Amino acid sequence: MAYVLRFVQRFLPKDREAFMKLEAQFARMERRRKGYPKGRRSTPYAGREETNTLVWECEFPTLKAAEDALALMAGDPEHEKLYKKQVPYMQEAYTEIYEVLDF
Repeated sequence: MAYVLRFVQRFLPKDREAFMKLEAQFARMERRRKGYPKGRRSTPYAGREETNTLVWECEFPTLKAAEDALALMAGDPEHEKLYKKQVPYMQEAYTEIYEVLDF
């Protein structure tokens, strides 16, 4: 059964440029590193979340694989360094895991 790991991060609209520059560094890191989760990024156009929200999501074949990805990121010095630069811009951040339904 597949699972989607999702990070939702809200930032102040005035900080959008700085926040997105750091997010672009995360994307480059993901592409550069073999075996690193390659997330899809989006911002709301219409919906519940405010437009000053970034959503990162990635699908994994199992819950264990999603949990392993979380552990990899949590223990990665390069990820932590970028995260520490980005967190001052965040108003709210949370992590979600969704089970993909296969009807």
